Formats: sequence, C-alpha cells, structure tokens
Amino acid sequence: MCRLSAITSSDYFSPMENIHALETMKEGHDGSGLGLMLKDMAGPFADYKQYPTLSAICSNKGLGMLEGYMKAQGFIEKFSWEPPIKNVPGVERREHYIAKVYDYPARYKDRPKAEQEDLLMHTRLALRLMGEPDGSLFVFSFYPDVLTLKEVGDPLQLGEFFGIEKSGIKSRIVLAQGRQNTNYAIYLYACHPFFIQGYATMTNGENTAFVPIREFLTGRGNEGYTGYNSDSEVFTHIMHYTNRTLGYPLPYYKDIITPMKDAEIEKRSDGAALRLLKKSLRPLCIDGPNCVIGFTPDGTVFMVQDSKKLRPGAVGGKAGKYALMSEVCGVDSASPDRDKSTDIFPMKYDMVIIAPGAQEVQVWNQLHG
Repeated sequence: MCRLSAITSSDYFSPMENIHALETMKEGHDGSGLGLMLKDMAGPFADYKQYPTLSAICSNKGLGMLEGYMKAQGFIEKFSWEPPIKNVPGVERREHYIAKVYDYPARYKDRPKAEQEDLLMHTRLALRLMGEPDGSLFVFSFYPDVLTLKEVGDPLQLGEFFGIEKSGIKSRIVLAQGRQNTNYAIYLYACHPFFIQGYATMTNGENTAFVPIREFLTGRGNEGYTGYNSDSEVFTHIMHYTNRTLGYPLPYYKDIITPMKDAEIEKRSDGAALRLLKKSLRPLCIDGPNCVIGFTPDGTVFMVQDSKKLRPGAVGGKAGKYALMSEVCGVDSASPDRDKSTDIFPMKYDMVIIAPGAQEVQVWNQLHG
C-alpha cells in the first residue's frame, strides 16, 4: 500500500506539513518515492499565478531540448526556479529539477481558456515524447499556479534533499504520496499524483479494473489519455473526462466509478440520468480496493472510496484548514488541535468534498444524491 497526505487551507503553508504527516504513516509506505503537487502557490511563484508553470526533471541534454522546443513554439520564459538541493545520503541527485514559468505564445494569448489548456497539454506530451526514450527529460505538469516535484527515495529525506524549508515554497493546496513499490518498477512517471489540465489525483490501492478502463479512455480520441505507467493514472483521466469533457457535476464522478444497484438508483431523483450513465460508462467502473484523493481546477479537494472500502481514509480539521489522509495519525500531524469527534471516515457511498478556502466539509452520499 501507499500513503496519501493532502491538505487544503485558506492560508499558505509549507509542503513539509504533508511530508511530516507521511512520516507518521510510514508503516504503510516503504520510502521508495515521493510525489508532491502544489496548487495556489506563494513564495517564489506568487507573482506568476496567471502564467503556466512547467515542472520537470532533466539532464543537461534534456534541458537543452526543452529550452529549444519552447522557444521554437513561441513560449516566452518569465521565471525559472530550481529547488535548493542538499546532498542527502541515499538520494541520487539528477542534473536539474526545474520549474519554468512561461507566457503563452503570441497567437494564443487571446484564445479561449480551453484552447490554451489544450496547448499546454500537447506541449507537455511532446516534451515527454522527446525525453522519455533516454530518460533525459521528465515533464509532470504544465499549468498555471501548479508545481510538481517527484523523486525516488524516502519522503522525509527528499524533503531535506529538495530544501523545502529553505525554498520559501508555500501553497494553499498540497497533495503528497509516499510510495510503496508494488506492481511496477520504481519509475518517475509511475509516481503519484497524476495531472491533466487542472485535475490531479493520487491513489492508495490496486486498480484491478485497469485494463478495461484504459481501453475505454484511450478510445476517446483525447491525446492526454496516455502513459499509464501506473494503473492509478486512469482515476485522474476519469475525473477529467467526467467533469471537463462531459460536463457532469463533481459528485457524478462517484456515480460513474462506483455505480449503485438498480434498486438504489430508482430512489434517486435523477435516477433516469444515472441509469444512462451506468449503461454508457460502465467500462469506467472501478473494482478496488482504492482510496482516491484529488483536486479540480477551481481548487475543490475530494476523497472517494471504491465500493469495497478496503483502503483507509480519514478527513479532519477545522474551518480554514482540513487534512485528507490515509490514516488518523496523519490528520493528527496536520491538525493536532481539531475536534476529533468531527473526523470523517468516508464509506462506500460517500464522497468528501471541500470547496476552495477550506471553510467546511461536505459529505455527499450516493444514496441521497
């Protein structure tokens, strides 16, 4: 199993809070990797929120390819950042960990947001295609006000390695995953969280329905539905397909991945729509065991379980700051002074939703709709 650590807050905080929470849950991960994703940032990126940030790891060769490609495409570099790396025993340092902020090419500056997002996705995929064969360039996200850091190693050591405390990096939303190397080799593109056009998810579990989901998604004609070095990446793409492509409200994500029985659907006021969703999107039904945590482009954070409810998940905090964790000890680390009697342990029908600003938690239940 992996361990998940998400925090959403009205104030900016250091990603080390997520990493310390992962450390309390260490019996559930083996320290084989860390993925950090920040949304709504302060610190070095505070003045660049409207511009897309490209997060990557690369060699000197890969950096040259990246800079040449971006210049040829008309992107204008506005800011470049590298974490203050500290050599840590056991962590193999690569040549560059970079986040570059760009202005859009002139021909895209006045285009609709959807077209700009498509450009960012296609650019990220083109760079991945260039760098993946020889491992010279890994690109994890390219989107405004989002930063991604990933590396192989123990999360606490990697927090020191990346110099998180020294960097001044802060954010209002942070997803972090401590990985346990189970089904796949240790590979950066297999490290959660996963990202596509403002949507991000990370998962603890094993997606036993991976193959039919992958086949359905890759048949949608969306270039972004690719990669799949981890069976969990499809959860991000299902969210994207449900909410962005089909335009369904966020709670329908739960109805699609864990459809209810026909008798249960009949009791919902939108039962007719649910029947059509269940029939037409049946290949997107998950079979668990999975706990999924993620965020949407507007900064809504959520947790959802599969129907088996065989992976732990806990949500707690107070107005202004909430933690979504694999275990209660992680919530204790992030919010030690909360009222623990209000903690939430979502079950198979539940979807926990926290709106931007983290003022309250909503538990949406499938049975009631």
